[in-house]
Amino acid sequence: MKHIIIGTAGHIDHGKTTLIKALTGRNTDRWEEEQRRGITIDLGFTWFDLPGGDRAGIIDVPGHEKFINNMVAGVVGMDMVLLVVAADEGIMPQTREHMDILNLLGIEKSIIVLNKCDLVEEDWLELVEEEIREELAGTFLEKAPVVRVSAATGEGLPHLVDVIQKMAEEEVEEKDTATIPRLPIDRAFSLSGFGTIITGTLLSGTITKDDTLEMYPIGKSSKIRSIQVHGEDVDKCYAGQRVAINLSNIKKREISRGCVLAPPDSMKNTDLLDVKMQILDSSMRVLTNHTRLHLFTGTSEILCRAVLLDKEELGPGESGYVQLRLEEEIAVKKGDKFVVRFYSPMETIGGGVILEPNPSVHRRFQQQVIEDLERKESGSTADVVEMHVRSHGETMITLAELAKLTALTGEEIARDVEELEKEGRILVFPMRKDSYVWHRQAEMKAREMILGEMRDYEEKYPYRYGVKKAQIHTSHFRKIRPNIFDLYIDRLEAEGVLKRTDEFLSTPEYQVRKDKTYDQVSAALLGAMEKAGFDFVRYGEIPVKNVSQEVEDDILNILLEENKIVKVTEEMYTLSSYMEQAKERIREKLKEEPVISIAQVRDMFQTSRKSAKPILEYMDTVKVTRKTGAESERVAY
Repeated sequence: MKHIIIGTAGHIDHGKTTLIKALTGRNTDRWEEEQRRGITIDLGFTWFDLPGGDRAGIIDVPGHEKFINNMVAGVVGMDMVLLVVAADEGIMPQTREHMDILNLLGIEKSIIVLNKCDLVEEDWLELVEEEIREELAGTFLEKAPVVRVSAATGEGLPHLVDVIQKMAEEEVEEKDTATIPRLPIDRAFSLSGFGTIITGTLLSGTITKDDTLEMYPIGKSSKIRSIQVHGEDVDKCYAGQRVAINLSNIKKREISRGCVLAPPDSMKNTDLLDVKMQILDSSMRVLTNHTRLHLFTGTSEILCRAVLLDKEELGPGESGYVQLRLEEEIAVKKGDKFVVRFYSPMETIGGGVILEPNPSVHRRFQQQVIEDLERKESGSTADVVEMHVRSHGETMITLAELAKLTALTGEEIARDVEELEKEGRILVFPMRKDSYVWHRQAEMKAREMILGEMRDYEEKYPYRYGVKKAQIHTSHFRKIRPNIFDLYIDRLEAEGVLKRTDEFLSTPEYQVRKDKTYDQVSAALLGAMEKAGFDFVRYGEIPVKNVSQEVEDDILNILLEENKIVKVTEEMYTLSSYMEQAKERIREKLKEEPVISIAQVRDMFQTSRKSAKPILEYMDTVKVTRKTGAESERVAY
């Protein structure tokens, strides 16, 4: 199932909110002032079901020029946009600015909704549609379908839904749900009895209830208490969904629009950005060095200074490399899109793409800096390396293999791998002769699989310490070398993702079950072994009623793991305390005499030869004794 986010854009009072209400039956104007004034000031959210069964989230963004910052925040994560144009007015200035912003932020899937068609004659509609086509010629909206509707009367709405359904099926790509989750925050509030709630559009990955994530840039970790998608409680949310999340450990006053929720150490705060900036053809401004601007990226709005790295100035239609020096810290990723507006008067002048989210300070006109940015803009060799790493998700790949596949030097591969690891896109497992590299997307799938396997195993076998590491490896990761898999398990253990008891793996909170069945079995086993003393009882001969052999075996292993009993032979077990006594007495005997025999052990413990022989063999395994020629004699180890 695709998770689709639809946005609206267009001039004030062209009917965006009315259209959404007609499609969904809900009013997205939340604030009293919005309803009183009849305009959208902040973002509104709702949803409706498409004929194909998918549920589409819908964002109502403000059309008024004064609220353009809210409009930019709403575009984040949109899959398609309904550009609403009133039939009685046509394209207006705010419509054009919205079109520019959508283009700069890379929103390509759009439908032109010609609204208020009930207010004009057919001839006028034909004229307005022709003007719209002329206005959009040469823009990213040139081939966008035009749908005539009246949100007030419902005319044309079924056809609009059909067009949305077709575009969702044929053109909208599914989001990557297996990668690192990233949620830009567009709203934070408190609810009595719940605490802090945040909302936003999940850009990538998956968030699960009880996950621990970090709030950037404030640097506080928080456990996910609960998740809602479209007003329904869920245990997990996916990229492409509008979500509301209840957080622990963070107060509402600590969060503002522009914060980002993501895994710890997956992002890094920055107050510098290297970008490729494009000035709009329609801009009336020329960007000069050190100009103060408003930067909009994700849901953030930050004041910054633009340092032009390769040009003296940037005029309408021109582009160049720029370092943005921010007045506050934010957290972004390479490839994120942005919009910039003049500080005063506030008007959109351009935007572009972030090439380096954590650069050092650059001086202007430095050839090496410009060449590095050109490489990053062109996709860079790092992107080629990442593509190859991604394609080896089942096996991992070595640096040497990457060098062969890409025709790059070892030094170039090492540099790109270091960059990709820093950005959290890959994991590196260093070995003595080479390093193995794994794509984060494949690792996230593996992590989910391992966690699922452990949970299922714990439910099925509650008297075991967990699933054997070797079992997971042979069942699911046979193409990954065992020593590399061991390193990965070590990493998961260090991160607190799983718990290891010897070679058994379990979820961190898991404990073996110790209930009435456990008490019954352990009492029977320990009692029989205590009564037998050094005569040793065969495990298969200990009577335990109304318990399956499998459960009995599992509880025996718990007693072994907790060192309450020891295994003497394949069939014989005894109390650990008895064998500790035996160790001390045999050590003392060997101090008196250099050699000890099976017959002496038999007499020391008043047992049979059948039990004395295993006692000496056990002492060999724990390095108290060792054989000395004769089969029945031992000396001190």
